[in-house]
Amino acid sequence: MKAGIVVFPGTNRERDMAHALKLVSGRTPRMIWHRDTSLDDLDLVVLPGGFSFGDYLRSGAMGAHSPVMAEVRRFAQKGGHVLGVCNGFQILTEAHLLPGALLRNAGLRFLSQDCHLHVDNAKSPYTQGWQQGDIFRAPLAHGDGNYTASPETLKRLEGEGRVAFRYCGEDGRIADDDRRTNPNGSTRSIAGILSENGRVCGLMPHPENLTDPEIGATDGVPLFKSLVEALVG
Repeated sequence: MKAGIVVFPGTNRERDMAHALKLVSGRTPRMIWHRDTSLDDLDLVVLPGGFSFGDYLRSGAMGAHSPVMAEVRRFAQKGGHVLGVCNGFQILTEAHLLPGALLRNAGLRFLSQDCHLHVDNAKSPYTQGWQQGDIFRAPLAHGDGNYTASPETLKRLEGEGRVAFRYCGEDGRIADDDRRTNPNGSTRSIAGILSENGRVCGLMPHPENLTDPEIGATDGVPLFKSLVEALVG
């Protein structure tokens, strides 16, 4: 699997993502500076976490207008796979590659903690390594992770099976108004979504940070194995 990781000014999770991708796929991903518009021969483009352009205006707003994003949009339109994690998810919504928006956390505080995720759709290229209903742990670190969308968009996302992950308790309990299970207050506890064709995925937590046995947990490995199986076969 040939992967590329886009690096914006302020990105700080590109090495974590590169480590996870190499660990699972065996190939070192290519780092792509945000002014580079060449995505030749890639199977996957990743927009990693961080604070692109210092999160000025809105989180992800300036990153969405970087030169590389026009090519990322074309890449997605041609059938390429795009993964956005944390700030990458924010950029994907600002670029209208995914619907909805990420607002300030419900408590107006930056959160850095573990959370648990419920797998809502186990049939996408990003989730097929799990069973529907599986629960896994992932770190989160963000101040603007409160997912929201119009009622019509939410109805469409849920009706089309495009909610990939929801925040939940360790026991799988989903409770939108309980900050123990839905720490940032996301609408309907949504933590990650898919595009209409399932090839673009955005999520706020960081599965790439739990992929190495050396740090004691591999909960995030199924996402990367799913991509290898989907894109390499």
